[in-house]
Amino acid sequence: MSAHLQSLEARTTNQRQEVVRIAQDLYRQSPDWVAFFREILGLTGVVRRAFPTPEELVAFEQTEEYAEIQSMLANLRKTGPLPPDDNEPTRVITVRMPRSLHESLRAEAHDRKTSMNKLCISKLLQVIGDELIPADLVLSVNSKGEIGIDKAGS
Repeated sequence: MSAHLQSLEARTTNQRQEVVRIAQDLYRQSPDWVAFFREILGLTGVVRRAFPTPEELVAFEQTEEYAEIQSMLANLRKTGPLPPDDNEPTRVITVRMPRSLHESLRAEAHDRKTSMNKLCISKLLQVIGDELIPADLVLSVNSKGEIGIDKAGS
């Protein structure tokens, strides 16, 4: 391995260790899970600042350090309902899904003795690879008037 690659790998390892150290320090203060998420994993959190490119973030999400942070977050979520927080207002989204998927989620929530909301948030907090996310397709018309289907943003 070249000296440059060794230096890059050492820097990345140091960044991962520093991110986990910060997460552990915050975790020991027993914050609510939303504050922990915001400070560590949120858009302006420690992880995004340490790994700003999509490639760096995806690589970090495959590490033991990331798994440790996810474990801390899961433990904090066990503490019960959150008090209202002016710093983090709740948002509502509507998700269209087939009835069979909705029924499956409802049954899973029942089996796990939790709410659908908590189950869905747990699922949303998990990392999934790009290959599991279908691209949006859009109809396009070329200069000859031919209709085609393209991926959104291409």
